[in-house]
This record gives sequence, structure tokens and C-alpha cells, in this order.
Amino acid sequence: MKTEGDQFTSQLIASYSVGATVQAVLDRLFAKIRSEEYPINARLPSERALASEMGVARNTVREALDVLEARNVITRRPGSGSFVTYRSEDGAERDDSSVALETSPLDHLVVRGILEPEMIRLAVINMTPREVWELEQLMSKIEGVHTDVTAFVKCEEEIYRKIAEGTHNPLLASCYNLTIEACRASFRSTLLRRHLSPKRILEYQQRYNALFNAIASRDVERAVEFIKLHLIEEQKLFLQN
Repeated sequence: MKTEGDQFTSQLIASYSVGATVQAVLDRLFAKIRSEEYPINARLPSERALASEMGVARNTVREALDVLEARNVITRRPGSGSFVTYRSEDGAERDDSSVALETSPLDHLVVRGILEPEMIRLAVINMTPREVWELEQLMSKIEGVHTDVTAFVKCEEEIYRKIAEGTHNPLLASCYNLTIEACRASFRSTLLRRHLSPKRILEYQQRYNALFNAIASRDVERAVEFIKLHLIEEQKLFLQN
């Protein structure tokens, strides 16, 4: 009899053709993620370390990670590694009921208004040159999205997570991750899917490019002012609906 984890893994790779060795790596990795040995937001060991641990070649591990990323179980951040994005049904249900589903659109905007200016200020001050370079790669990635709303929103999340990490304040970064999770269950995802036209995507890309330039030049005042103006535009979008 297949366990729930076995069934999930089968569904996970249903549209992928993988060999038996890759399948075994998928099973082991997902078991560790599902049991929260690797909890949500945790960084996975490097490909080299995983290959050594599992006694397989690195390209086998890489293929398994490709499948996990394609199915949104993990996300890869250039220069940083692979991070868990999957949450078990029990954990998701608990978080959604206690926070995300109770977060109103106004609550979400208020919290962003509190967190983001300080988050940007700290990121400008504390981001290392390597982190600024990684942020630049994410900016290049989002500039390549023109019509795919889902891909655009995912890139947005990656940019904000990178900025949050750049504060070097784990508690603030954790709080901001929660706002992202709440956003997924709130109005904004649906709202953006209605209003993120190619023209508006271009406008957002220009805004994020301006924000990056302020961060890269270590201009605290300009970066904070930018995010405040961006939040005002977000509020206007909300009030129009």
C-alpha cells in the first residue's frame, strides 16, 4: 500500500520522466521535507553534500532538485542555494486559519507600511556586495517576464525575500516572510491577476529597477522614499476595487 508521501511523490513527478536513481533521491528528499527535517524556508545542503550523503552523482541530485523546483517544493536563489517552500497540509492549514485567512487587505497593507521602509533601510546599510549582486540577478530575471503573471509574482516574492534577508535581521526577515504567505491567501494574488497587464508589469519593472539602483548606490533616503511611494500606489490599486 502506498503511503500519503508515496502518493504525493508519484503526483509530484507525474509529468516528468525520471530514472530509478532520481526517483529514489526524490523520495528521500521529499520525505525529509515532509517530516520537516528540512522545514519551510530551510536551506538544503549543497548538491555536492547531498550527492555524497546519498551516494549518487551530482547530476542525479540536480535532476531531482529540478523536479522539486518545478513543482514548487523548493526554490533556488542564485548564489544562495535551494530553499524549502513546501509546507505540509497540516502546517498550511494551521497557518492559514490562524494568520493568513484572518488577514484583511487593509491589515496586509498596514503591516507592509510598517515593515517595508525599515526593511529597505536596513538592507541598504547591511547588504553585502555579494547580496547586491544576487539581487541584481533577480532584477534581471523579473525584467524577462512580460505577460506571465504567475512568474512575475514569484519573481516579486524572490526580490522581497532577498531584500529581507539582506537586513541581516532574522526576526524581521521571518516577519516579512509571513506577510508574503498571508498575501498568497489574501486579496492581492487575485487582484494582481486581474490587473497585471503587460503595461502594468512594465511599470512595476521600472519601479523595481529604480529601487535596485538606490540600494546599489547605498542611498538610504532615496530607497526608503521609493518604497513609501510604491506602497501608496499599491494602496490606490486596492482602493480602486
